[in-house]
Amino acid sequence: MTNSAPHLPQPSLTIRPSDATAALVLADGTVLWGRGLGAFGNAVGEVVFNTAITGYQEVLTDPSYAGQIITFTFPHIGNVGTNPEDYEATTVAARGCILRADVTDPSNWRATQHLDKWLTAQGISGIAGIDTRALTRRIRSQGAPNGVIVYAQNGEVDVASAVAKARAWPGLEGMDLAKVVTCAQTYTWEQTEWRLGRNFGRQNAPRFHVVAVDYGAKRNILRCLAGAGCRVTVLPAHATAEDILRQKPDGVFLSNGPGDPAATGDYAVPAIRGILDSGKPLFGICLGHQMLALALGAKTYKMNTGHRGANHPVKDLATGKVEITSQNHGFAVDETTLPKGVTVTHRSLFDGTVEGLSVDGSPVFSVQYHPEASPGPQDAHYLFRRFADLMDRT
Repeated sequence: MTNSAPHLPQPSLTIRPSDATAALVLADGTVLWGRGLGAFGNAVGEVVFNTAITGYQEVLTDPSYAGQIITFTFPHIGNVGTNPEDYEATTVAARGCILRADVTDPSNWRATQHLDKWLTAQGISGIAGIDTRALTRRIRSQGAPNGVIVYAQNGEVDVASAVAKARAWPGLEGMDLAKVVTCAQTYTWEQTEWRLGRNFGRQNAPRFHVVAVDYGAKRNILRCLAGAGCRVTVLPAHATAEDILRQKPDGVFLSNGPGDPAATGDYAVPAIRGILDSGKPLFGICLGHQMLALALGAKTYKMNTGHRGANHPVKDLATGKVEITSQNHGFAVDETTLPKGVTVTHRSLFDGTVEGLSVDGSPVFSVQYHPEASPGPQDAHYLFRRFADLMDRT
């Protein structure tokens, strides 16, 4: 009698170095030994990489990273410490982080806390001493794997248990994580962007009222909206079209967020269709862009590795201008499913994927990338002014 169960790779038999205090264990059985940092524990999630060379605190606090363990390709993470001004959300959604080098003492005038202590306070596990270049090449060729960071206080690493945990984790496809990171209740936002020597500003004379639907919104998105002349009312992800229109907005913004857009779309798409029917100006980014596409009748798909970093070139097809953009997404819009009357406005120069959409004859547009940056270049800040111009003309 033969065993019909599928063969699963066994854990690798790499020798544990004497200085190892933690391990990254992948679902295929690979074990990468390193030195633990941050909080003790087992962090399970999808292992991805980010190519930004600055702004690791903003990356770690971006709600779009819910369910993910971030591999930083830049080797010097932690050099500028952390501070209370660079949070992009109240809580850290990322599951963990993977570093090449040990975290050194911070050397920056804005630093108020060491990264290791900050991770501990946030309850986030990390691991240093990993060959992040080799791990990134693996992710690029084989896709983003499930993995577990094991950092136990007693130093014990149960590899077999970690492999089982990684294999049992369901992955992001089909997972609605917007409901995990969205705000609990409606609130108003007036803070504008940070300026050297002036800190954050405040919008005291808004020209427009914008409702931002929070699928995992970064704070700097809200600051950019306020800086463009908007009083911003933030509603939870599950807000209906009636909830949104009851606020009497001049325009509606669909935020970034984590997880599978098709899963979040179960409740978000009907609301977006209601906004489209109202004729209100509509601007979506990242997850909001993907769900706008779903509401228009298109489909999305999970990418092999996704786009995560602050150096992604995107071409504006209308002007021919190339923008260097900040990105964080693992799903994309399937261009072949876009209906008539929807125009692709921006395209990735890395892989040709859809990076922007507009609806012909309507004040509706979206982009896949993060025009607010944080971290990253500010080439795309003009999109917030474009949104304000649409509200001004409607």
